[in-house]
Amino acid sequence: MLDVYLISPTIELKTQYLSFYQEWKESGEDMVPWVISKDPSNFIGMLQSLTDAEKGENLPEKWVPDSTFWLVNKDKKVLGAVNIRHGLTGALMKNGGHIGYGIRPTERRKGYATKLLALALEKAKALGIQKALVVCDQSNIGSEKTIINNGGIPDTDFIEPNGNIVKRYWIEL
Repeated sequence: MLDVYLISPTIELKTQYLSFYQEWKESGEDMVPWVISKDPSNFIGMLQSLTDAEKGENLPEKWVPDSTFWLVNKDKKVLGAVNIRHGLTGALMKNGGHIGYGIRPTERRKGYATKLLALALEKAKALGIQKALVVCDQSNIGSEKTIINNGGIPDTDFIEPNGNIVKRYWIEL
């Protein structure tokens, strides 16, 4: 099995995280989960914002508390990230879900996303979530397979105003 685990964001992994962040920026792809798009130039400030979000402090209006974890290997290389929302608003029920995750571009297609989501589901259960909503764009076949491989049961798709179709799945914890 893949020798990886989730770790809370930490100053000790600053160099590894900055490598992860820079690779993603250079790829030009959308940064998923959204939380990795936070500017890490003030690394301590970024870490504090993640801690605040987990505690439900200093959140923008209509935001819910969330927890962020990094997927690392035995060498402490940051392979991916996951953000777990502790609850859902009406908008998040449509196209946000409980869990957003992503694997750095050079580490994809190696099984890490499936493992990352499995580990995130354990964290979600520990947070008291009994049924997790996980979503992906219809065009993201890899993410859809990851969700299904983790027990995702299809629900009604959500169509965004721009016509993008968001596939919605529930996973019992």
